[in-house]
Amino acid sequence: MVCKRVLFFLGLSFLLMSATAFLPKAAEKKIVLKRNVLKEGGESGIEEIYSKLHTSGFSLPKLESFKEALEGFYKLKAQGLVTKNIITLIDFSLSSNTKRLWVIDLDSDSILIHSLVAHGKNTGEEFASSFSNKAESYKSSLGFYVTGEIYNGKHGKSLRLDGLEKGINDNARNRAVVVHGANYVSDTFIKNNQRLGRSLGCPAVPIAVTDELIRTIKDKSCLFIYYPSDSYKHSSSII
Repeated sequence: MVCKRVLFFLGLSFLLMSATAFLPKAAEKKIVLKRNVLKEGGESGIEEIYSKLHTSGFSLPKLESFKEALEGFYKLKAQGLVTKNIITLIDFSLSSNTKRLWVIDLDSDSILIHSLVAHGKNTGEEFASSFSNKAESYKSSLGFYVTGEIYNGKHGKSLRLDGLEKGINDNARNRAVVVHGANYVSDTFIKNNQRLGRSLGCPAVPIAVTDELIRTIKDKSCLFIYYPSDSYKHSSSII
């Protein structure tokens, strides 16, 4: 009887371990299938993925910004530069008074977070219009980033970013361009000032969402800052 119980529990443990080991492979298979849809379907493939997103009551990003983010994500994923199947998309073509940051989980096809986000003080007032990779420019930088490690700085819990595009955002770490919370990123600030507050170049977010956002996107996920810029498209090595 004892032997039978031992064998039963050993068998159950094996099944649980096998199921757990299978989950990451299933998730990666789903990503590969989506990448194939994108390659084979072109614009229609992207629209298919876009149309199936579970919004959880949030509004969708613009298709054009989602398209660029998705294409770049797959390239970075194939190169092993990002490991999580998550995209953080920031659309700086939108008013800073609107929620223009999305965290999208490609495993579940769902929008996890939709939030306000600040741009640099020299990038523009309500609308972003000027971008830079230079130190002390106090401007935002466009393009693709990979998220790094968490640290505690003057803004509390913060997340380092590494820019992946030479000449466009590769000075991000040296410039201390990070994700952090700020009290000037809030509906109250907008109400009192007619626009969102601005950072020194960081994609600052509301304090209320900082912990959840950083916890979700830390450790090598893809972050993309979009703007319909011809000069960026011509210079980018990713899109």
